[in-house]
Amino acid sequence: MRILLVGSGAREHALAWKLRQSPLCTELLIAPGNPGMAQFGQCVEIRSDAIADITQLAIDNAVDMVVIGPEDPLALGLVDALAAKNIRSFGPSLTGAQLEADKTFSKKMMREALIPTAEGRSFKSMRDALAYVESRTDAMVVKAAGLARGKGVVICKDPVEALDVVRNIMEKKIFGKAGSTIVIEEKLEGPEISLLAFIDGHTAYILESAQDHKRIGENDTGPNTGGMGAFSPAPRMTDELISNVESEIIVPLLDALARHEIDYRGVIYAGLMLTPAGPKTLEFNCRFGDPEAQVLLMRLKSDLVDVMQACIDRRLDQVTLEWDQRHAVCVVLASEGYGWESDDKVVKGVPIDGVEAAAAMPDVMIFHGGTAMKDGQLVTNGGRVLSVCALGDTLADAREKAYAALRKISFKGMQFRRDIGNNAG
Repeated sequence: MRILLVGSGAREHALAWKLRQSPLCTELLIAPGNPGMAQFGQCVEIRSDAIADITQLAIDNAVDMVVIGPEDPLALGLVDALAAKNIRSFGPSLTGAQLEADKTFSKKMMREALIPTAEGRSFKSMRDALAYVESRTDAMVVKAAGLARGKGVVICKDPVEALDVVRNIMEKKIFGKAGSTIVIEEKLEGPEISLLAFIDGHTAYILESAQDHKRIGENDTGPNTGGMGAFSPAPRMTDELISNVESEIIVPLLDALARHEIDYRGVIYAGLMLTPAGPKTLEFNCRFGDPEAQVLLMRLKSDLVDVMQACIDRRLDQVTLEWDQRHAVCVVLASEGYGWESDDKVVKGVPIDGVEAAAAMPDVMIFHGGTAMKDGQLVTNGGRVLSVCALGDTLADAREKAYAALRKISFKGMQFRRDIGNNAG
């Protein structure tokens, strides 16, 4: 099969690595890709949100399947554009992708399906949002309703802080168009965890558990990011809890999608809070998480191409996934300015050393995120630069290997969390 992979981050690097392991994959095109992905396929300089260009690339190369990594092309209708040309793709349609692209739509679906979630309201008017905040006395969460690359959620300790956040999002437009509508929710308490499932429109297959670290600072301090690290499996996610999430969250969502005649074939990502009252849904994402994908794909032993084909062909009930029973840990190395500043303050073009030495270590994979080549030198080219991943017989063993590999890599301004996996229990 000739496969086209769309995206350029560490998640897509992990997908490229896994897709290329399949005997079904005879050729891999990647748009646009990054330097780390070049060893697995041909990188083509087309932006992942250039829907018409990607569709034409698939046509010109007689692509058999398109795998879409990031959320933007899904939200822009790439699957629909490809379907109009009879090209098979792994990912939800434009309507299905609104579960992630529009938090107001997602909240409405959750309420309709009686899916446990935080109480909240949506606002298009800043005046109405401010009035609502002023009427509250407790902590709350303010979210940009659109896509903000994992950064559009702000946890506010009191209404005073929430008032500032509402103004920053709706008046100063710190998240751009993503913040033209906001959602204000109650603040839930408990550990946060991720559960992903393959979906073929009728059937869901729950993946192994994973837990990520969203805050930029250690001990979960500082602003939210796209994710600073992850580990799998997550000890908190017991078989009983997984069964509960499947019956109370995933199955009701499938039923709601069917009632709305939404054709959803791909991955669903449920961000959950394990509250004293049971698991509640923070958000749905319509693709693999980053960095959750890195640890899950490190552990997946089954043929990823075959699983994706099963989703497209609605035969997921015939699939049994095999998993490496070892633990996986991912530590993200980020650029100076990432997380604490706006994206335009992230320092780029900084030389990176030691990646090859780190990648040569046993049970270690280095997935490129924000990297580029400049005059033959690997340099930083984004906020989250590299994902350092390792497998180990225990969580502690995997952590030790990941951090040992990390110590071989260096670039000016490099920042990372030293506590990835510490909150597993």
